[in-house]
Amino acid sequence: MTAHPGPCIVGIGASAGGLEALEKFFAQVQPDTGLAYVVVQHTSAEHKTLLGSLLQRITKLPVHDAQNGVVLAPNHIYVMPTGGQLRVVRGVLHFQPAKKSSSSPQAIDGFLHSLAQDQAHRAAGVILSGMGHDGTQGLQALHRAGGLCLAQQPDTASFDAMPQSAIDSGCVDTWAPPQDLPRLIAQWAARSSEPNKPKEANDAQGPIEAAGQSTFVLADASEPAPEVSDAATEAALAAIVDLLHLHLKHDFSLYKPSTLLRRVERRMHVHQLHTMAEYLQHLQRNPQELDVLFSEMLIGVTSFFRDPKVWQDLATQLVPGLLTASRPGPLRAWVLGCSTGEEAYSLAMLLREAQDAANLPALTVQIYATDLNPAAITVARKGWYSAQALRDLTAARRERFFTAQDDGFVVHPEIRDWVMFAQHDVIVDPPFTQLDLLLCRNVLIYFNATLQRRLMPLFHFSLRAGGLLVLGSAETVGRAQNLFTTLVPRSRLFGRLAQATSPGAMLFPVHLRVPAHTPSQELPVSSTTSPPGQNLQSLADQVLLQAFSPAAVLVNASGDIVYISGRTGQYLEPAAGKANWNLHVMLRPALRAPIGLALRQALQDHQAVVLHGLPLPAVRSGQLQVTVHPLQKPQALAGMAMVVFKELPTTPGQARPATTVDVGTNAELQNAQEEMQALRQDMQASKDQMLTLHESMKLSNEELQSANEELTTTKEEAQSMNEELQTINSELQTRLDDLALAQSDMQNLLNSTDIATLFLDNALNVRRYTEQAVPIFHLREADVGRPLSDLANTLGYPLLLDDVKETLRSLTPCTKSVTATDGRWFSVRIMPYRTLANMVNGAVLTFVDISSAKALEFRLRETHGAA
Repeated sequence: MTAHPGPCIVGIGASAGGLEALEKFFAQVQPDTGLAYVVVQHTSAEHKTLLGSLLQRITKLPVHDAQNGVVLAPNHIYVMPTGGQLRVVRGVLHFQPAKKSSSSPQAIDGFLHSLAQDQAHRAAGVILSGMGHDGTQGLQALHRAGGLCLAQQPDTASFDAMPQSAIDSGCVDTWAPPQDLPRLIAQWAARSSEPNKPKEANDAQGPIEAAGQSTFVLADASEPAPEVSDAATEAALAAIVDLLHLHLKHDFSLYKPSTLLRRVERRMHVHQLHTMAEYLQHLQRNPQELDVLFSEMLIGVTSFFRDPKVWQDLATQLVPGLLTASRPGPLRAWVLGCSTGEEAYSLAMLLREAQDAANLPALTVQIYATDLNPAAITVARKGWYSAQALRDLTAARRERFFTAQDDGFVVHPEIRDWVMFAQHDVIVDPPFTQLDLLLCRNVLIYFNATLQRRLMPLFHFSLRAGGLLVLGSAETVGRAQNLFTTLVPRSRLFGRLAQATSPGAMLFPVHLRVPAHTPSQELPVSSTTSPPGQNLQSLADQVLLQAFSPAAVLVNASGDIVYISGRTGQYLEPAAGKANWNLHVMLRPALRAPIGLALRQALQDHQAVVLHGLPLPAVRSGQLQVTVHPLQKPQALAGMAMVVFKELPTTPGQARPATTVDVGTNAELQNAQEEMQALRQDMQASKDQMLTLHESMKLSNEELQSANEELTTTKEEAQSMNEELQTINSELQTRLDDLALAQSDMQNLLNSTDIATLFLDNALNVRRYTEQAVPIFHLREADVGRPLSDLANTLGYPLLLDDVKETLRSLTPCTKSVTATDGRWFSVRIMPYRTLANMVNGAVLTFVDISSAKALEFRLRETHGAA
């Protein structure tokens, strides 16, 4: 989205304990940054927020309410009103009050989402203290758009749930105490305003998914990609890749250097580092930065039905034939780089709609969605998305495939059950096979040419005959035209050709790091690893073993096969059901009992056992000889046995075995079979009991799940209320501090006037007094609350109580001059006590010492009288 004129915007989200963090933040904000700050906080509409007035005390920037239609101005702070949702569109605030009197639990997410859409890289997001996880998804959206994402350092927050949730999501560029965040934002703003600054993620031509797992964001295609120019930078980048591989077991060495360099440079800018070597040292000193860098490389940019034309072509031209094609099992699809699951669920919805449109019977569908980022997989498995994430879906799809839940939407079970999510690295993990559809959109563009050529035969192997391959708009099958044919060129839809790759053309992924730079022959034999003589001997030994050695398997004491030599398919076959590599399970039925007995005898007696005359398959003549050799050496194979299969022609004579199975073993075998039958019956009975118990446990689990959902709802409601109370309590505490200060100011003011003052309530009880009133009424602290009539005084004023009552009745001030027992004169003034609301709430009595004035008056009278 094109940036709109106006200031860069900083969105700040806070909740419980956020007032303290906000005060520390804005106390360090300079008045000339040119940024506009918008504060979003959780507060119920029932309580008017005092946040604006509280912030105005500690900052020179003007603080305003974020009212609807306000145009954001630089060097101003805007505080969201209570009870509603705030958005920004083209630099203008839009506030929508809530329909009911409550706080908006996802208010921060909503504002940051709109900020990402409207401002992209010209925006910054900050998450401060608070409970829950509000702000995390909004910060992720801002991060994908290229904006700056910051969080309060969790150990400095009163409530660390919100900043910790944002940090755990991997979208936070850095975190620090709140007083340090303004400096980082100012540095970012200064770099953003530099002329000719290379564009960042917001200039991407489109959301592009990263290599088979999550998503990178490309720089503008019109700008040259950064190159690894010098040897020092290249060496440092290679060292960083090695650190990532060592720390996280994920190999980025086959990614394009320009891709790696672009993401590393972003982290360098965040930490104000100027060279790759400095950032390498920073990684070595701070291992936690490796996790941040890894998440930076796996930014999940995705949405439902992204690139609608591709989905339309897929639905109209290819999916109908895919649904009606005959296959030996369910329809299987694989979505690489599924990120948070939107694309996988989009495919499931598309297939469901196509089935209904064609009026086809229910078809079993298995969609394998994989990603390298475990955090993205966790989000995808939950199947919960905000209303903002579903904005591009039609109302019909939203109503049919989603259910409203927790201020968002959750995927309907009929779609969720079709999709299986798993963490998977396409570079090193084995692929899924027997696929009808493989979606690998915008994945290959980040791999170098060597890895791209290696993956195409792998994709061909994964697909069934007639399977479909879907690539991104900038991707092709390259040199693999003999493997795939183009079906819809513009949408990059390809079909699998029947031609198979040559055996040497396909390299299956293994859990080993593949060298980043390999010659055209993928796995050359190095001539420097061992002398030529040893190579020749090794090759000759391999030929002899392959040509003349019999078929054999190495098993452990339990019969688990650990190694296979030669062709054993005539004697072993995979059993139906879950894969089980056990000799007793894989042996053909005719061989299972005698070989099992011989294996047990050989391991017990520690000597070889030879079986003669075992039957071969009907199509083969001769007999089978099986020798079981228990192994004691080498030490690594101690306790194992080698089972050797050797086919012999039918001859009159047979070699005498080292140890034969005598006739007595037949009786033992018969007893063993009877015991096995009894065990099978017991197991069946146990199985029936377990099924009954399973049903009971399932019912109990459903009841517990229902109770858990109710408790979770109650917990969330209590948490929301607690957040509001915490926020209100913080504001009220600040107000109490202000009132205490004002009370101290008033007390000092009254004492400084040197006027005796007495405050009475409507019942004429003492409410407050000044120090000068103590000698007149002999007051003590315990006298507060006592009636005026109970207090003795030194005044010659017997009508004092009556005059106070008359003043309260008539609301007319009363002033009199009276004498005291010590000879002093006082001017007594009685006035009603009026509150700020102009309500009478007692009386105020002041006693001004006028003794000097009276003495002067008497002297003047005496002078005039003598004259």
